[in-house]
Order: sequence, then C-alpha cells, then structure tokens
Amino acid sequence: MRNQRITFPGAHGGQLSARLSLPPDGEVVACALFAHCFTCSKDLKPVVNISRALTQERIAVLRFDFTGLGESEGDFADTTFTSNIEDLVAAAEYMGREIDAPAILVGHSLGGAAVLQAASRIPSVRAVATIGAPFDPAHVKHLFEGSLEEIEERGEADVVLAGRRFTVGRQFVRDLDGHRMEQTIAGLGRPLLIFHSPVDQTVGIDNAALIYTAARHPKSFVSLDDADHLLLDPRDSLYVGSVLAAWAHRYIETPPEPKTREALREDNRVAVRTAAGAFRTEILARGHSLIADEPAAVGGENLGPTPYDLLAAALGACTTMTLRMYADRKKWPLEEAVVRLEHSRIHAEDEERCEEGDARLDRIDREVTLTGPLDDEQRARLLEIADRCPVHRTLSAGVRID
Repeated sequence: MRNQRITFPGAHGGQLSARLSLPPDGEVVACALFAHCFTCSKDLKPVVNISRALTQERIAVLRFDFTGLGESEGDFADTTFTSNIEDLVAAAEYMGREIDAPAILVGHSLGGAAVLQAASRIPSVRAVATIGAPFDPAHVKHLFEGSLEEIEERGEADVVLAGRRFTVGRQFVRDLDGHRMEQTIAGLGRPLLIFHSPVDQTVGIDNAALIYTAARHPKSFVSLDDADHLLLDPRDSLYVGSVLAAWAHRYIETPPEPKTREALREDNRVAVRTAAGAFRTEILARGHSLIADEPAAVGGENLGPTPYDLLAAALGACTTMTLRMYADRKKWPLEEAVVRLEHSRIHAEDEERCEEGDARLDRIDREVTLTGPLDDEQRARLLEIADRCPVHRTLSAGVRID
C-alpha cells in the first residue's frame, strides 16, 4: 500500500497526525476510518497490517493519532472519551471534504467503543467493525486502578499502560462513566462485525458477548483464538485484516464488471508494488488482489507465492482452461483437468546457443491429469491442445517488454 502523511484539525483545534493508506494502483472503491486503542498509535504494526489488507481490496484507510498521542498535537491529560469520539467525527468530516466519506468504521479496544458511539454521527458509514472492544467504556478504569485515588485527589496521575507512560486526567476517568452502550449498540442501524480473543487479559471476552447481545442483525462474531489484546503476533492481525476485508466488500459499492471484450481490454492493467524493507509484494489484477513473496530462507516472509510460482500458475491455469474449452466444444467427457508444474533453471546444454558461457535456461515440467471416460485418441488430442494454450505459446515464443 502507498501511505500519505496528512494532518487535519481535531475537534478542539489541535492538528492531528494521520496516514492515508491507498491501494497499490491508487484506484479506490471505498474508504475506511480506523480508530486505534487509546494507548497505541496509528503506526502500530497490527494497525498497519489490517490497513494493508483493506487496501488490497481497494479500500483506502485513514488512521490517525488521537489528541496528545503519537505525532498529534495537544495534551492527552486534557482529553476524555467524549473528546476522542469528537476527534473521530472530525476525521470523518475531513475525509468527506478532502478524500471520500468513510463507508467503514473500524475500532480497536477503546477505539472500538468510540466507533460504536460515533457511527450515528457519520451518515456515510455503512458497516462497523470492532476488535477487542469493551462493552462499557468504564471497563477500562481497571487499567489504572492503582492510580484512581491519586487521579481523583490531584486531578491527574501518571500511569503505565502497555509499557508506555501516560498522564490521565480526572475528567477522562469521570467521563468514562457517562457512556452507556446498550442503547447505542441497539440503535446502531449498521451491520456489525465483532472480533475478540477468548483469552484477552485486557478486555475480557464477556464484553464481546454483551456487544453481540445488544446488537441487532446483521451482526457477526469472529473468535481470535489465542490472540493477545494488541494482536502483536503478525498472524493474528493479518487474519483480522483478511476477514475484515472480505466482510467489508459486502457493504460497499464496487465498479461494474466490464461486459464486452473491448471493455475488458481497456481494464487489463496489472499493478504491482513492493515497499522498502521487505519482499512482500501487493498485486492488483483487474480488481483482484494477490500477494507475492519469497521464502524465509532467502529473506522473505513466505506470505505468498514467488514470482516464478505465479508464472507457473499462469501456465497451469491457461492449460486447464484451454482443455476445458476444447473438450466442451467437442462434447468430450472430460470431467476434470489437473496440471502440476515445477519451474527450474538448468545450465544450457548447448552453450553455443548462449551469449555467455554460464548462461542458464529456464524449464517448466508440466504433468497433465485428465479425468473422465476418454478414449486414447481423445486423450492424445487433448495433450496436443495443451501445448497450444495462449500462455504456453507466449512463453515459447518469448515476450517483448518495452
């Protein structure tokens, strides 16, 4: 995904720092607004992973630091849960003016409670998702239980949350008691997706049960198994991102599929992006998203097929499609065609054909399995047809790349 640094005015005047994450090709079908937990920042790795999954589905994501957090202006000690909700609404209003109004709201932890409260004030929102959210904002008071007396007496106190030191003000604590969620959730009026871990030690799983019970359909719950509250294991945040992206697509309008060959030719570009520091590569092909990567043994994260895997897959897909088309036209009883491929690089046996003595030749071994009551003549003919598939002919002839 491509990130743009932006700032916008918060609800109380200070400039809030944000990142706008865009799909690799810049083509956006909808926008999402992400509210992180109030002890986190917009650049927390799980937040980035979830945003990346959404951009792969051409959903742009705005994530920002609340007042007094991260790179945003202001003093966190002067904030309240209510002011965080107002910052969230301000972010949505900024998106409506400068980008596109958010169709999806996503909130993590207390940010999840905030998006549930803010949804009714953002008309463009079509669906809401929460991750590890408390049913009652006052639930988070236990996180600074040892400092509550000092906060009440002095007006503020330093507390350590998730390994970071914050100054929490009296008004923040008192304001948490002023929000009752049951009526808000019952009147949400939008599809709701709830993610929660049954072993969450920060916000217990009972909160998810209360949110689910209060909500009206359509509502969904996804268990995060053994995930921690912050989703620090990359597998957990990547899982949340992939499920969220698939779910969100049900509630956004996507461009119509081209109906003619001419329209398909106009929309045949493939966009590919690899960011700094990793081999993970985002691919968008006619609106379909893929991930390419390298194995861990060569420095990758093994999050997707390698480029040569994709090349072999292209040949395999074209082979089986061609066999299917030919057998259907001939009305032959081909029930299934399976192709297994392996790419390798071998030293040239005839080095006179090579410009350099150590040049290599690429080779793809292809095994074709044909299932169905075909006779020997039909099977032999289908194997001939396999060599005539368009990708096979392209690879055999070579490709000019300008």
